Amino acid sequence: MRALSFMLGLIVVGCGETSQRAAPEAIFTAAPAGAAATEKESHRMWMTVGDRRFAVTLSDNATARSFAALLPLTIDMSDLNDNEKHAKLPRALASDASKPETIRSGDIMLWGTDTLVVFYVTFDSPYSYTRIGRVNDPAGLAQALGPRDVRITFSKS
Repeated sequence: MRALSFMLGLIVVGCGETSQRAAPEAIFTAAPAGAAATEKESHRMWMTVGDRRFAVTLSDNATARSFAALLPLTIDMSDLNDNEKHAKLPRALASDASKPETIRSGDIMLWGTDTLVVFYVTFDSPYSYTRIGRVNDPAGLAQALGPRDVRITFSKS
């Protein structure tokens, strides 16, 4: 397929100066059919709390990939400070912590190397975390999680 694209690019380049500028870029930057959907799906997971299901976009980092390798995962999470749920993971994950300064409702992060944290309130924080992902639409997240312990299932589908 790449050889055919290359040949078509050479043909288009030879068709005149205006074609030479526009067409080769279009040929060489076009993604194969379905590639965008596959990439989006590989960065997506679901978080289910009771009867509520939230779409999550995973970060593009080693921590998120390590977390995705644990899925499906059902975990009991305890409330902390009426703004987050936390639980120890079955194993440590790669981490690259930084201080986000502002935590947003819907952020899913790793504290240390083995503590999963799901935030359901926006606030400023001096702590360091490694980003795993983010709930796409956190509307209703605080209500679903509430200031109590909950069981959350993370899955790829």
